[in-house]
Amino acid sequence: MSLRTALKAFPTMLRIGFSEAVAYRAEMVIWVLSTTMPLIMLALWSAVARGGAVGRFGQAEFTGYFLAAFCVRQFTSSWVAWLVSYEVKQGTLAMRLLRPVSPLLSYATEVLAGIPLRVVVVLPVVGISLWAAGAERAVPTSLGGWGLFLLGLVGAWLITFYLNVLLGTLSLFMESSQKLMEVYMVLFFVCSGYMFPVEFFPPGARTVMEWLPFRYQMGLPVELMTGAHAAKEAWTLLAAQWTWVAGLGVVSMAVWRRGLARFAAFGG
Repeated sequence: MSLRTALKAFPTMLRIGFSEAVAYRAEMVIWVLSTTMPLIMLALWSAVARGGAVGRFGQAEFTGYFLAAFCVRQFTSSWVAWLVSYEVKQGTLAMRLLRPVSPLLSYATEVLAGIPLRVVVVLPVVGISLWAAGAERAVPTSLGGWGLFLLGLVGAWLITFYLNVLLGTLSLFMESSQKLMEVYMVLFFVCSGYMFPVEFFPPGARTVMEWLPFRYQMGLPVELMTGAHAAKEAWTLLAAQWTWVAGLGVVSMAVWRRGLARFAAFGG
């Protein structure tokens, strides 16, 4: 598939994906409800902060952080690993391969097409965060800050997408990559800043986190949204994030192509 064909097909695929997201909106609601962990952690850490600040976090900072985590999760979620694994098992991946567009573009548009509906969920949460935590702890307060945040959000989406492609493609090499997906989710929950800020880890563990992709999937965009970094530090972290984007992009595409060469549809 040429780049021209992909660009031509992309708007149509997004419209189809959006129509499907609207048609199956109940499924989206269930998915949103499954991502409320930051709200639970907000209640827990706010209770802890009543006895005194934890590092730089008081109750207002925790409110801004975890509501931002909820919002970032809505925009960066991906289920492509489960989708690829399922279609490999059922043999229906073969149907996607017969289409004139790349299956990866198809997976990406299915995820992206649901974002407009997620905006409807996110906007009231941002409003609550502005009211409860204050503007400086809820959203970027400058145009440059918004630019850094959006760059971090796109990088987080790409890292999550490429990791999902990589994990899903492993099902072409083994009987099932389900266990690997479960391990991935555990590491994501613990190491990304989803359940608590990464800076709560001891210095040695935090250094390890800096070398893993998880922090750049969640913690970094949340920190950029809540204004935790000066511009120079933010650019340094974004450079590390986009290094992961480039590396995972190359690796996941190589594994995908190698996996397709082994693909033999069964079932379906």
